[in-house]
Amino acid sequence: MTIFQEPILSLKSFLPELIELRRYLHAHPELSGHEHQTAALIAGELRKYGWIVKESVGRTGLIAELGNCDGPLVGFRVDMDALPVEEKTGLSFASLRQGVMHACGHDIHICIGIGLARLLAEHNQLELTGIRLLFQPAEEIASGARWMKEDGATKGLDALFGVHVYPELPSGHIGVRDGTLTAAAGKLEIEIIGDGGHGARPHQTVDSIWIAAKIISGIQEAISRQLDALLPVVISFGQIEGGKAFNVIADRVKLLGTVRCLDAHLNDQLPHWLETTIKGIATSCGAEVVITYTPIAPPVFNDPKLTALLENCAQSLIGNEKVKRLDSPSLGAEDFAEFLDDVPGTMFRLGVAPPEGCAPLHNGSFAPDENSIEIGINIIFHTLMHWMKQQQNVSLEQ
Repeated sequence: MTIFQEPILSLKSFLPELIELRRYLHAHPELSGHEHQTAALIAGELRKYGWIVKESVGRTGLIAELGNCDGPLVGFRVDMDALPVEEKTGLSFASLRQGVMHACGHDIHICIGIGLARLLAEHNQLELTGIRLLFQPAEEIASGARWMKEDGATKGLDALFGVHVYPELPSGHIGVRDGTLTAAAGKLEIEIIGDGGHGARPHQTVDSIWIAAKIISGIQEAISRQLDALLPVVISFGQIEGGKAFNVIADRVKLLGTVRCLDAHLNDQLPHWLETTIKGIATSCGAEVVITYTPIAPPVFNDPKLTALLENCAQSLIGNEKVKRLDSPSLGAEDFAEFLDDVPGTMFRLGVAPPEGCAPLHNGSFAPDENSIEIGINIIFHTLMHWMKQQQNVSLEQ
């Protein structure tokens, strides 16, 4: 029996414990930046297996290390936070916190990280190169990765792997893609300053609601005629505030929206383009406008070599037919990208849909298949083991 077969048997022996842990975490979710109990639980589990744990990294995050961290160092990132979503699954272990739910599968991610930590600790006698686990807070508000970086979480790392549940694929399958995996994202805030008045005499006013409507539609038209159609840009407005009475024309309106873009160069140009385009529309209608653009996350760019390594390991474990090459990137955002500014890495999609199907992410009915935990652990474990063996071989050749 090889070192790559043993962990599969070992994992099966404690998988029920991981499932029980996942259900506890699911019932006790914590919002971004408030993952205190979650982090404490994780730290306690990791210390049981002999990991050196440092808490309060990136506020409520933690890092754990094992092996010789003075040489080549590989990392695995896990996000921990839940969402302000009311759970509708009806599960026996549904969230006990009203309006808070693990609707993005981070409870699954945590159990993959803890299971991986236990397997790696059991095989520490293999003289592993260094391993660092990054348990990250506040992914849902795209802040935790930056907080952890500021506390040195990526210092010394040579490679970084990540995973995210993916309800579009059945449990037992994974999705891989090199290059761009997710979009850059930004927050767009527009305040339109007009001149209010009586609803019966709009010609005496500068109608901010009318101008807001023109801006919303005008931006979409400008995207299709001023930007390269082969470089997708999506702008969606999720909030509009303005007006105080049905018969009074509003003097101020605020629009809040999100901007998504796959191309990093175009993404850098978008703030100026938005400023020029929006001001042009507002000025033509006689209004002033204040525009605030806040970057949220850059695109996730998967390193081709690390992606190929993970893909090959997954194919050897679950078969070629269950490893899907993703044709297109996602316009969703992921602050895993912040880490990739410092270290090459790759993230894969873990299929979690049970046979009856699965609600989408961020939905109150999201109920992933727990069997995906075992597959996720095995793929990450074998990928890390192969990466470390490669580093050892390089050292021997030198």
